[in-house]
Amino acid sequence: MKRREFIALGGRAALAWPLAAHAQQGERARRIGVLSALAADDPENQARDAAFRQGLQQLGWTESRNVRIDARWAAGNAADSRKYAAELVALAPDVILSVGNPSLEPLLQATRTVPIVFVIITDPVGAGFVESLARPGGNATGFMMFEYSLCGKWLELLKEIAPGVTRAAVLRDPSIAAGIGQFAVIQSVAPSVGVDVSPVNLSDAAEIERDVAALAGSGNGGLILTASPLSALYRDLIITLAARYKLPTVYQERSYVAAGGLVSYGSNFLDEFPLAAGYVDRILKGEKPADLPVQAPTKYELVVNLKAAKALGLAIPQAVLARADDVIE
Repeated sequence: MKRREFIALGGRAALAWPLAAHAQQGERARRIGVLSALAADDPENQARDAAFRQGLQQLGWTESRNVRIDARWAAGNAADSRKYAAELVALAPDVILSVGNPSLEPLLQATRTVPIVFVIITDPVGAGFVESLARPGGNATGFMMFEYSLCGKWLELLKEIAPGVTRAAVLRDPSIAAGIGQFAVIQSVAPSVGVDVSPVNLSDAAEIERDVAALAGSGNGGLILTASPLSALYRDLIITLAARYKLPTVYQERSYVAAGGLVSYGSNFLDEFPLAAGYVDRILKGEKPADLPVQAPTKYELVVNLKAAKALGLAIPQAVLARADDVIE
């Protein structure tokens, strides 16, 4: 290459570099808020956060380049949920990811204009978060935990793994529409499987212990833990009581089984976070939450803990093991 050509090429490169740098600097970084009901160091929270960020990255959103993520973790504290919701809204984000019912309610109280994508929500219509699943209508949309028809499967599964069960306590939060709805579905299935069901309110630890002990004392009992924020709050207590009184228990999500519970049937919450990243991407590109339908899971998974079964003296039927998505030895 001649010296004159080299100088010309170098000059063009020098000119192009600041132009490219200026274009990159001029690209406005979009702002995403995240509010979770879990603690920052909770392993479940960390896995979900990683799945969400990976989903964003696959769609072209990279931190420090074209997106900024402001995250807050309430760790089950209602006052912190309200405080952090107000903080995030004050930052004027382009969109907020809301994880769980305890996060979504204060966010909707804080703003009806900032777009919100939610995950792990029970009955968003009954709770008043959206107008309908097909047409959410407001500033929020996202992904729900399950459709109510799933709840009847919990009682059928309980009877299948423990045929001797004739009475089941359904632990639920009666203060939310989802708590009432889940129990209603379970109750409608009860006659067909020959099990009497009764509700146990998730109000405080002492009441839960008293009601579970009473069920155990009458014999042939089992438990079903429905989905609610209080279910997560009392998770370890309920798993401990089920083991203490040798009560076969069906949970609504795999993390309960991983923590020592017997069996779960429900959606894998981790799957919702890449999907949520997809909705966030669409909103950042101009779509409105009101026009994005709320989606229910398309797949539910069965998880069995054989160690817990052995402690209860239960032999899990081969038919159940054969269709299990995960078996914890």
